[in-house]
Amino acid sequence: MSTAKIGIVTVSDRASRGQYVDRGGPAVNDYLNQTLTSVWESCNRLIGDDQKTIEATLANLADEVGCCLIITTGGTGPAVRDVTPEATEAVCEKMMAGFGEQMRTVSLKHVPTAILSRQTAGIRGSSLIVNLPGSPKAISECLDAVFAAIPYCIDLIGGPFLETDPQRITAFRPKNL
Repeated sequence: MSTAKIGIVTVSDRASRGQYVDRGGPAVNDYLNQTLTSVWESCNRLIGDDQKTIEATLANLADEVGCCLIITTGGTGPAVRDVTPEATEAVCEKMMAGFGEQMRTVSLKHVPTAILSRQTAGIRGSSLIVNLPGSPKAISECLDAVFAAIPYCIDLIGGPFLETDPQRITAFRPKNL
């Protein structure tokens, strides 16, 4: 069984400067440890809110490192420095708007300011890139909302077969597979 590589990118000026501890990246890592039963390797990055740096990091994780899934956390709000969705759109061949729509729908049940979040997803080569907010609670809620579709999406773009713990999340795949 081969090891799937998954990129986890925290986008935060303050965390990248050491002004506070990154909680978003570890929250994504914990979520994946609880959800995936496939063998996987975490490829973590902690970078500032700079669009060119975000673009270069995403491209590197997709093209050079070979991550089948890249999850970003942070930089999805309306502030001037929040440019993660723009960077994601710049490096992707296809945008997957349904991911953001579903994540916002679920988040709005918990907090009215979820409408301000601009999380999205897209495909670069055989990598799925998913943008999440920076809050650990929101990370879990958003991943719960979309993770059932992620393994099949990765199948469709030529990535490895990811399996989930059905006690946590049941990956959806058509019956004819």
